[in-house]
Amino acid sequence: MKKFWFFLVLILLGALIAGCTASETGTEVDETEGGGTEEQGKEDGAKEGELSGEITVWAHPFTGDQEVEGAMWKEIIASYEEQTGVKVNFEQIPWANRDQKVLTALAANNGPDVFYVIPDQMPQYADAGMLLALDPYLEGFDIDDFVDTALVSTTWKDELYGLPILQEAYTYIYNVDVIKAIGEDPEKLPATWEEFEQWAKKAKDKGYYATSFQGGGSMNGTLYPFLWQAGGDVVTDNNEVLINNEAGVEAFTFIKKMYDEGWIPADSITAMEHDAIWDSGKMLAVQGSGISVSRLLSNELFDFVIAPPMKNKEQLTYGTTGMFVAPINTDNPAAAAEFIKVMTNAENQKKFNTVTQYIPTRESAKDIFTDQKYLDQLAGYTQYALPGVIHPEGRTIMPLIQAELQAMLEGKKTPQEAADAAAEAIQSKMK
Repeated sequence: MKKFWFFLVLILLGALIAGCTASETGTEVDETEGGGTEEQGKEDGAKEGELSGEITVWAHPFTGDQEVEGAMWKEIIASYEEQTGVKVNFEQIPWANRDQKVLTALAANNGPDVFYVIPDQMPQYADAGMLLALDPYLEGFDIDDFVDTALVSTTWKDELYGLPILQEAYTYIYNVDVIKAIGEDPEKLPATWEEFEQWAKKAKDKGYYATSFQGGGSMNGTLYPFLWQAGGDVVTDNNEVLINNEAGVEAFTFIKKMYDEGWIPADSITAMEHDAIWDSGKMLAVQGSGISVSRLLSNELFDFVIAPPMKNKEQLTYGTTGMFVAPINTDNPAAAAEFIKVMTNAENQKKFNTVTQYIPTRESAKDIFTDQKYLDQLAGYTQYALPGVIHPEGRTIMPLIQAELQAMLEGKKTPQEAADAAAEAIQSKMK
C-alpha cells in the first residue's frame, strides 16, 4: 500500500511541477502504514476526550515581521496545547517549491499532520485521495459562522477537506481625481458592466485608461471575474466544460471590447502590471485587494474610493482563500482535525488576521477591522469572492485559456472562436 501511495504522489508531484507556471494572482507571492485507512481515521476522531500525543504543523510566512508573527503562532499553539494536551511541533516552510516539499514528505511518510494550502492545491490533493475528510470530526462545530464563499475552496465532491483561515476580495479601486475629471461622482460608482462602460468611454475621451488588464498574469484576475459576473463558469467538478457557453462568450466579448476601444493599455495582451500608469494618475480604476489599499496608503499617491464588486447577471469577483488540511496518512487524525478547528475558531482567526491583515473567514471575527475604513469595506465583499477554479486541473488549464484569450486580443480569433478553442483545450485535460 505504501508503495502504491508513493507512486501516486510522484504522479501528482509531476503534474504540479508541470503546472506551476500558472500560479494564482493575489495573496501568496499561492492509507499508509502508521496512519491507517480513512475509515479508521474517522473512527479515531469520533469520540471526544481521546486526544493525546503530538502533531506537526507546517505553515508559511505571511508577513515581513517574523518576530510578531512568531509570537502570534506561539499564542495560538499554546491555546491548542492547553485545551487538548497534544504537543505541537511547528515548522515554517517557504512558499517556493512548497508542493514538492509537502508531497515528497508525505510520500516518505514523514510529512506534517496539518499544513496550509490554497485553492488550486486542495482539489488536486483531495482527488488523489491524499487528504483527510473532516466532516466526521465536525459534530457540534459551528460551521455556519464561516462565509459561504470561503467554504467553496475547501470542498471537493461534497466532502469537506479543510477549514479556511483567510480570504481576500478583489474589486475596483478608483482614482478620485480622475472621477472628477470625467465629470462623475465618487459617491456613485459603477455597479454594472453597462455603467462601467459609460465611465470608460468618458475616461478615454479625457485621455485616461479606464482600467488595467494583466493578460500575462493569472486568469483569476482577468477573465474569471467577468466570466462569473456573466453567469458563467469554466468547468464543473464533473468535468463539464462551460467556458464556451453563452455566458462565456459574453465575457470574452466584453474583454475584447475593452481592448478594441482603448479602455485598457495596448500592452494588455501580455502585461503583468500597469503600476506606472496607475501611480501617475492616468488610469481610472484598477482591480485590487487589501494589499493594493496598503500600497496606496503608504505611498499617498492620490485619494481613492473602493466600489463593490461589479454585476452583470451576477455580482461576483475573485478572492483567494487559505485553509488548513490534514493528510490521510497522519498518525494522529483526531488531534490534527482538532487543531484545524481550534486554529480557525473566531478567537484565533482574530489573532491571525490582525497580524497578517487578511480578512477572516468567520463573520464573527470580522470586527477586527471596524476601525480600518478600507479593510472593513473589503471584508464585506468576501461574500461575493470566488476562489478560482476548484478542480484538480484548475492550475494546468489556466495557461491554455490564457493563450486563447491572448489570441483573441491580438485579433487572431473572434470571442466565440477563442472560447471554443479554450473549451477544447480544457476538455483534453479532463480525466
